[in-house]
Amino acid sequence: MIRYWAGARAAAGVAEEWVAPGTIGELVVGAGERHTALAAVLPVCAILLDGLPVRSDVAVPAGAVVEVLPPFAGG
Repeated sequence: MIRYWAGARAAAGVAEEWVAPGTIGELVVGAGERHTALAAVLPVCAILLDGLPVRSDVAVPAGAVVEVLPPFAGG
């Protein structure tokens, strides 16, 4: 599952979606293709796998949660 937060959620138009297994990179590319407005946001987003930052070549196991977090301001 991919879960989108804040501006990534607004750009995707959905809060979360189920996707086929693959690598982080494949899932991110696929998300950008499905949600064209999201493609502009993805390059600045942090990508987490089950709460931990990951590289694009990491395989996503079944049942895992990938989170897309855009940069945000706050204190």
